[in-house]
Amino acid sequence: TGPLKDMNFSIPEGGGVRFIYQFTFEPPAVSFRATGEKDGIIDIVPKTGILYLNGSLDWETKAVHRLQVESLDEKGNIVKGPYTVTIHVEDINDNPPEFDQIKYTGVVRQNSRPGKPFMYVHATDRDDPTTPHGQLTYSILHHFPNPYTEMLFQIDSVTGAISPSKMGSYYLDPQKQDTFTLVVTVKDMAGMTTNAFTSSADVIITVKETLWKAPPTIHIQENSTQIYPVNISQVHSNEPDVIYDLFEKEKLPRLPFSIDQNGVIYVTEPLDREEKDTYTFFVVTKDNEGELVDKPLQIHVTVEDINDNPPVCQQAVTVLEVQENEGGGSNIGTVLATDMDKEGTLNSRLQFKIKSQVPAVPASDLFFIQQDTGILQLISSSLNKRIASNYSLKVLVTDAVFQTICDVQIHVIDINDRIPIFEKLDYHNVTVAESLPVGTVILEIQATDGDEPATGSSYIIYQVKEGDPNNTFIIETDPETNQGLVKINKALDFEAAPVYNLVINATNPEPLVPGVQYNSSSLTLFKVFVTNVDEPPVFHMTVYERKVSEDIPVNTLVMTVEAYDPEGDTKIVLKEAQGKHAQYFACRKRLFCKNNAAQKSKATLILHLGDVNDNPPLLAMDYPPFFCYPLSGGEKAFLQATDADEQWYSTFTFSLAGDMNTRNNWEISKVNATHAYLSPKHANFEEKVYNIPVIINDNGKPPLERKVNLEVNVCKCSSEKSCF
Repeated sequence: TGPLKDMNFSIPEGGGVRFIYQFTFEPPAVSFRATGEKDGIIDIVPKTGILYLNGSLDWETKAVHRLQVESLDEKGNIVKGPYTVTIHVEDINDNPPEFDQIKYTGVVRQNSRPGKPFMYVHATDRDDPTTPHGQLTYSILHHFPNPYTEMLFQIDSVTGAISPSKMGSYYLDPQKQDTFTLVVTVKDMAGMTTNAFTSSADVIITVKETLWKAPPTIHIQENSTQIYPVNISQVHSNEPDVIYDLFEKEKLPRLPFSIDQNGVIYVTEPLDREEKDTYTFFVVTKDNEGELVDKPLQIHVTVEDINDNPPVCQQAVTVLEVQENEGGGSNIGTVLATDMDKEGTLNSRLQFKIKSQVPAVPASDLFFIQQDTGILQLISSSLNKRIASNYSLKVLVTDAVFQTICDVQIHVIDINDRIPIFEKLDYHNVTVAESLPVGTVILEIQATDGDEPATGSSYIIYQVKEGDPNNTFIIETDPETNQGLVKINKALDFEAAPVYNLVINATNPEPLVPGVQYNSSSLTLFKVFVTNVDEPPVFHMTVYERKVSEDIPVNTLVMTVEAYDPEGDTKIVLKEAQGKHAQYFACRKRLFCKNNAAQKSKATLILHLGDVNDNPPLLAMDYPPFFCYPLSGGEKAFLQATDADEQWYSTFTFSLAGDMNTRNNWEISKVNATHAYLSPKHANFEEKVYNIPVIINDNGKPPLERKVNLEVNVCKCSSEKSCF
């Protein structure tokens, strides 16, 4: 209750008859009157001033009611007012949402982009949209069929947009399932309460084959004379209004292809198969923000060959050789040519034909060429170097369109029908000292050959045929003069062979023709007399090597060294040992000295000493160990031992050698083969120096032992943690 004045009331819709407010009387007022948007529902009791509802308000019908209320005296005159009374109708959730269609249908393409909507559903709610009563959310209740663990479709809870899920983008295939039914629900109250109203509708989705697929391999004929650019294919995105583009991974200087915004692919210039026979590139689609829409499509282009390349001779001039006695039908060589057109096609098939022969003697058709291989053959055995030593052929090489001339030069080679003949049949005697070094030329011999110079038919090979079983001599041929140089091949030895009676023959590397044989004219003789030279003694070995233990007793015989005199008539004596360690050795002379004391020889003696365990271990420490006083427990001092013997003996054991008092106060623990820790067993030590007897053993058999008195200082340490 209260006095009459402007007022605002908020009343939920529905609810039927109810009391709103009571205005109090102010004299001389005796009654009240209400006018305005009462709509038969709102009124006032004149005698009491009670404002009330005689029915239910409906927000959906009228959200605000505006009334004018005034007070009256007994004569009906206005005392106060009119005042405005505004009644705001509050919405309650009394209307379920409704879809605008009972059933929806949509079409989606295979491989469509996930999250890209292909259709929408829409629902409305008559409740206040500014409250949760009118706020709607969409969801998929059922998915028929649903062959996978995840749904193939998804719906935007706010907009109702339906799109493929990631799984749907991958698995949707009209060949497997071309129709799906979704049961889509819409809830009010923003879907956040179980008391929300829910409605549903069926969505029938048809899956169609994707438009976005690569065309089959595109075949383009090379060097086409069409007007460019030329349409060669077209691709279609599943999405409208995309931007088409090309990219390639080969990093070519230029990509001779383009694409327009309808997905039409063009070749922009003539292609040359011999330059590049295949192209691979990708077509992509993007949205207006530059994001990829579809997966890139790989495009393959094959450039088809045409016959646009003539045959090419592999050599400017093909040079061949044939012996003048070569038989008819012999292969004398091959004319090689190539064609850059596609291999294995008629465009690159080559055929050969002899167009001309110069000179045409003794006949104009001495040669034959195989049509499809280019192999040249001799027709008959009528070649004669004296008639013609060279022939020039013009060979016509053709493919289906072009032809080329290849030049061929054929040299007639002289046959080996002459034998080498020595200028002298006997070179008599040669005297040489046995001390001449290997490689010395002792004689020059000469034979001549009447065949064509600088060929295998006239080159002469000299060999010792008899008298040199040990290959003491070798004969080399001077390639310019065909002269034979007789050289010492192995060291001469007067005592072993004072005289050589040599028989030398001369031959050609090229075989002689049938009917011709080497004879005595290709042989010569000479004797080699070897003179004696006084030689130094020779040890049986250049290096004598032994291994002995380092503790070998003095005067032990370690080895026997022997030498001999190559002359065979003088005895040898081993005089002395020389070198860095010669003072450790003595020689026992067993023979007489050689008469010529100037002839001396030396050999190398290597004596390997094997180590024995003859050095006890030593304690290796830079300063005595110490512990900082007072001890706190857990302190350790590092001990290290060394041994002058080989590492084999340098594995040590450490132990305490003192009385029981020492063992009660100290302990030693092994760290590795050469180190140990010394540790106090307790912390109750005085500040002084302790003498601790320590025993160190190596691992020799028997082991060697070293006992040391270790001084250990327990002291107050400086700031550097040191007693010093």
